[in-house]
Amino acid sequence: ELTLNPRCDTVCSCSAVEQLPTITVHPPKSLIALPFDESITLTCEAKGNPKPVFRWTKNGQDFYPHLENKLIKFENSGSFVIPNNKGLAKYQGKYRCYASNKLGTAVSEETDFTVPTPPKFPKERIEPVVVKEGDSVILECNPPKGTPPVQLYWMTMGLQHIEQDERVSMGLNGNLYFSNTLVKDSRSDYCCFASFSAIRTIVQKTAMAIAVTKPNLLVPSGDQSQINLVTGEELELECISEGFPTPKIEWTKLGEKLPKRSNIKNYGKLLTISKVTEEDSGKYMCKAKNSVGETVHYFHVEVEVQGDTLILHKALSNDTGVYQCEASNTHGTVLATANVMVMIECLFCRRREDPEGSVEEERFSIHENGSLQIHTAEVEDMGKYMCYATNSQGTASISAELYVKGQRRSFSNNLSSLLECQADMDQSLREDLEILWRKDGIDIYSNFTDDSGFYIDERILYIFNANHSDGGLYTCIARTPLDEDTAAARVTVLDVPDPPVRLFLSDLRDRSVRLHWVPTKDHNSPVKEHIIEYEENHWDPGKWKPLLRVSGNQNSAPLSLYGHINYQFRVTAVNAIGAGRPSKPSERYKTPPAAPDRNPENIKIEGHVPHQMHITWKPLLPIEHNGPGLEYKLSYRQLGVEDTWTEHTMERHLFVVKDTPTFVPYEIKIQARNHLGWAPEPRVVTGYSGEDLPLAAPEDVSVVVLNSTLLRVSWSPIPQAQLRGHLGGYSVHWWRTRSLLTSKEVPAEKQFLTLTGNRSHTMVPGLKPFSEYRLTVNVFNRRGNGPSSSPLTFTTPQGVPERPPILRATNPQGDSITLVWAPPLEANGILTGYRLQYQLINETMEVDEAHTVNISGPDTTQLVLPNLKLHSQYQFYLSACTVVGCGPAVSEEEGLTLSGCGPPVGDGIWRISEAVNTSQSFHVIEGLEPETVYTVRLLASRWPDNSSLFEEVFTTRGKGMAGVSESISSRGWFVGMMCAVALLTLAVLIACFVTRNKGGKYAVKEKEDVRMDLEAHCVQEETSGEYSDSDEKPLKRSKRLLEGDVSGDDTSVDSSVDYEDEDSEFNEDGSFIGEYAGHKRKLSAEVNGHTTMTA
Repeated sequence: ELTLNPRCDTVCSCSAVEQLPTITVHPPKSLIALPFDESITLTCEAKGNPKPVFRWTKNGQDFYPHLENKLIKFENSGSFVIPNNKGLAKYQGKYRCYASNKLGTAVSEETDFTVPTPPKFPKERIEPVVVKEGDSVILECNPPKGTPPVQLYWMTMGLQHIEQDERVSMGLNGNLYFSNTLVKDSRSDYCCFASFSAIRTIVQKTAMAIAVTKPNLLVPSGDQSQINLVTGEELELECISEGFPTPKIEWTKLGEKLPKRSNIKNYGKLLTISKVTEEDSGKYMCKAKNSVGETVHYFHVEVEVQGDTLILHKALSNDTGVYQCEASNTHGTVLATANVMVMIECLFCRRREDPEGSVEEERFSIHENGSLQIHTAEVEDMGKYMCYATNSQGTASISAELYVKGQRRSFSNNLSSLLECQADMDQSLREDLEILWRKDGIDIYSNFTDDSGFYIDERILYIFNANHSDGGLYTCIARTPLDEDTAAARVTVLDVPDPPVRLFLSDLRDRSVRLHWVPTKDHNSPVKEHIIEYEENHWDPGKWKPLLRVSGNQNSAPLSLYGHINYQFRVTAVNAIGAGRPSKPSERYKTPPAAPDRNPENIKIEGHVPHQMHITWKPLLPIEHNGPGLEYKLSYRQLGVEDTWTEHTMERHLFVVKDTPTFVPYEIKIQARNHLGWAPEPRVVTGYSGEDLPLAAPEDVSVVVLNSTLLRVSWSPIPQAQLRGHLGGYSVHWWRTRSLLTSKEVPAEKQFLTLTGNRSHTMVPGLKPFSEYRLTVNVFNRRGNGPSSSPLTFTTPQGVPERPPILRATNPQGDSITLVWAPPLEANGILTGYRLQYQLINETMEVDEAHTVNISGPDTTQLVLPNLKLHSQYQFYLSACTVVGCGPAVSEEEGLTLSGCGPPVGDGIWRISEAVNTSQSFHVIEGLEPETVYTVRLLASRWPDNSSLFEEVFTTRGKGMAGVSESISSRGWFVGMMCAVALLTLAVLIACFVTRNKGGKYAVKEKEDVRMDLEAHCVQEETSGEYSDSDEKPLKRSKRLLEGDVSGDDTSVDSSVDYEDEDSEFNEDGSFIGEYAGHKRKLSAEVNGHTTMTA
């Protein structure tokens, strides 16, 4: 409906037009709760006429944000905030917002809110994958499920990427595929990493191992075999190997050449020797060898001569017969005959004293060989025993006499570094017991010295510093006058091997030789390996250096040598005990000179300063010169620009190329040579000339403020042409310019973050909420930093306030108490008020249900809390709030138990003194009544609230003490002194007034008395006074607050007063107050002090 004004041609007014609801701000399609997010906001804004009403659904069911206490809601808005706390997971789901009025309903897009659980690889033990060289292998990743996208990659435990090529590659499923394996693939730290960028999480799978085996023998198994033959038979030794490349088989007989009758068949896998003789006995070695390694097997061959003796073992009756042996040669034949009859013996035993025999009891046993065993011998068993053996040819007997005296005798040995001999005997013979020791049948006597020897201590034999010569059979003899008994133990001493002997060289060539040696005693511990060392008398004479290690079962080894070196060698045997002494040196062998075998390695090209290029390399070792006159030829040229090489010959290993363009690529190669010729053609390496500072700053710098303390910054990388060097990385600098709360500039404290490598974005943490910042980005190379980008200004949103610095409970009156606090030092936004929670603490220290009071006045700093339970103790929690939420709480437990009503203090009238100069440390209050209870308060005149800095209750002294004071004050000398002090003080004040442009003025008249109403339960309301330098302010009265919301307007507990000088400070020096500084938004004071004042 339109109303036209007849005095104008335009539309003057219009009534409201109804409008369908329309969603203006949709919630995001996807929300992921990250661990560092302070809160998550689901936005929904709409327009319409009448104003739309909002509602939400979660997973298709109605959801009411206003019923959730933990959520932060907004008026006239459908948006709500979910704080990131422990209960966040229950809000996960799919949300949709509806905006409705009487004309219809608008529906937002669906939001999928996810609270991700950290993805984890399962903890498992993965067995190593053992393969032969050339086999294919698959290492499975099997990444855990998580919020996409996910990126997979393979690295080592040292975070080095696994090199991939045509042979090794990662599939789409994350598995690492080896088309074929090489020995270099053997390692134990293959790790699959899964990166979930949406939740900024990287997880690692348990490391996996691949072991690529070297050549192995399929036939025979093990390291060695024993072959027994008789003369005339054929020896067949077979070795079949596996491996890639296909190994070659070599046959040798240790210490000598193969017999001439030897024949190698089946592609070297079979060695045969026809008609073996005793000379063919020995140790044969089969070696399977390829480029990867080698393995060996030893055959111990023993050839026995056929004998002319027949031996029947364990002959039985059916072996009875006629045996003939025929021997023949070219001269004739001889036949020998033998008759063998195997007869069965008949054995029985009996005691002489009992001819009928009494050995048939259970305690007696007769073995097959005729031995008699008596179980649990008794004294009655003493006597002479006869054993008879009879057959058809006759009878034979033997006798034995048994003595049983006391307990039976037994012996035990205990061998470590000592031998102990224990013997049991009849008690009557204990004094006559004698212990003797023998080694290999020879008596042992104590001959202990500091180095070695034996020491006998009664029944114990100590062996000190044992060596292999102390091994043998040790016998302990326990002897009494009646008889003796023995016990023996064989001692084996393990020792390092003796040095090998009889070293000699064979197969002498220009650059190789074979060294032979003969092993000696291993002293009861097999030799595990032999260490071959060399010494040369030119570059480092007298110093032995390791050359080669070979298996312990070898007694020769081929050695690769350098040219123009006079060698000698020695061998050391090693077993489980350790390394023995080295052998005596072999004869010397000098190799002829030759050209170098290789060129320098580890070439480094560096540009320390612009227009120069420093080239260094690792020189050849002296032993690698191979001949006299070693020098190096350095060649270089600019890559892609020059065709010819610039060459320099030198003996040192450093060269500087000058006057080069800034940071351009060069090709470099270095070749060694001596008087005998050049080394092989060197490989070409690429390097760059000297660097200079970058020329350009990063462009397209942009920021995204993620929350009140976190920022994401991105930029475009610098082109290589403007980088002028190797990219070192980027530096991000930021600094705070002002607070949005006070709009005051703050000192610039620059912070920076250095990122190495080619990066185009990063996160900037640790920002202050509700502030303005500036940010720049620059690139740097090895030379230094480039120019910074133009400063980018951004602001951070509001956050939750810091914890209030102080909360004090004071002035308990009946069933009420006054709470005083200070605003937070950092509000991190615009304060909207405070949240007070308090709980009753019972006698068992258990807490009651919490009560909450929302204080909406941001300038409120004190509160009278009524209706508390008498004779009880409370715990108070106070937190400051902004539109974002409430910050951490400060707590206070009221130490005074609330008591019942007491008599009023005095007449209940507050009297206000004159203003106290800030330079004073005390103030005298006069006109008090004796023996009267007073309450004194100290207040700051420049603080925005009426809270007291100090409050104390005291009682004045009696009239007697007052009389003493009056008598002193009435003395003439005292009055004169006080007048002199007053005049002196007045003179100083006048001088100060003259010299100062502006002085502080203090109101000196007494403030009006303000009566306070006494309410039920004898609770007194507090009155606080405010002062300025030039006028008098009326006192503000604090109102009692009921539990519930407290507004911040006309009904506020305390009203802030604007002052002419906001930055004025109130400094006071006192033992109970200290020094304070207050302004409109800050408080630093100790309320409810405890210093006692006496009037």
